Amino acid sequence: MKYRLLDILACPIDKHFPLELIVLEEAKPREEKAQNKPVCEKYCGLHGKNVEEFDPTDLAKDCTQCLSKEIVKGVLRCPECGRWFPIIEEIPHMLPDELRDSKEDIAFLRENQDRLPDEIKLRGKPFNLA
Repeated sequence: MKYRLLDILACPIDKHFPLELIVLEEAKPREEKAQNKPVCEKYCGLHGKNVEEFDPTDLAKDCTQCLSKEIVKGVLRCPECGRWFPIIEEIPHMLPDELRDSKEDIAFLRENQDRLPDEIKLRGKPFNLA
C-alpha cells in the first residue's frame, strides 16, 4: 500500500477521515521521478499531517521519497470507532465486521502483538486479544 492512499481512505464503518497508520514493514521497491508539486490533496500519510501544514516545496521533495515506498505490513485504525484493519502483503483489508475472518484477524494480532499499541491489541474492534 502506498502512503498516498491515506489521502483518500476513510473508515468503512463511520466514514471518519483520516485513519491512523502503524507501519510494521516497509519496502522501497523503486525510484520515482521528482515531483514538482504535492501529490496528496488533503492528508500526507507519510508524515501523518494535513497537507496545508507543510511548505509546498518541502512537501514536493518528500512526495518523491514517499512514492518510492510500499507499506508491506501494518494496521489502519479509526480513532473515532476504534476499528482496526490489517495491511497484509501491501493490501489493506478494510471489510465490514460481518465479512471479516476472526481467526485470521486474531492470528495477525498475535503475530504482531509486540509491535502494536494496546488500543489495537486490547481494545480494538471488532477483535482483540483481551
